[in-house]
Amino acid sequence: MPGYDTPAPPDSGEPDPVKILVAGGFGVGKTTLVETISEIEPLRTEERLTAAGVGVDDLAGIESKTLTTVAMDFGRITLTDAGVVLYLFGTPGQERFWFMWDDLLNGALGAIVLVDTRRLDRSFPAVDFFESRGLPFVVGANCFHGEQPYTAEEIAAALHLRDPGTPVLMLDARSRTDVRASLLALLDVLIDRAEQTPTAVPG
Repeated sequence: MPGYDTPAPPDSGEPDPVKILVAGGFGVGKTTLVETISEIEPLRTEERLTAAGVGVDDLAGIESKTLTTVAMDFGRITLTDAGVVLYLFGTPGQERFWFMWDDLLNGALGAIVLVDTRRLDRSFPAVDFFESRGLPFVVGANCFHGEQPYTAEEIAAALHLRDPGTPVLMLDARSRTDVRASLLALLDVLIDRAEQTPTAVPG
């Protein structure tokens, strides 16, 4: 797999590789998002929830969930119009697997933080994680059952985002169009960040 921080040569004609994380709390739709957009058969590390997780994994509000990611999800999507190929890494959502997030962060340029407004409290750790590490991200409010009772402004206020310019997007993780739009919005954030970063002048 190509290095994420090494752009392809200008004359290679190959899309630039970009590593993106898809993060969020337990059961917010990360695996679904990666599966929806990936142009390859996505790698999944899902295991069946068992009695061993009782008292450890909080299933309140997602009682019908039977599988959970224990390492990561991986997918790939080429955005020809943007000239990039995105490598998507979905993080595990349960607290007992959060130790893996720093490893997955290595080489990533940005993230989509998925939130479920029915269980917004589970989204704070993901938001805090990326804000504390300075990684650009967008918030994707997953509209379960096609419904979202809150506005983007209300969700941003509830999450107490440090940067008021952090985009909050409404999306359905099952919709390829929605997911693609959220990835393009993240790329816009990355481009803006790059343009605002001072270039070091050789001494």
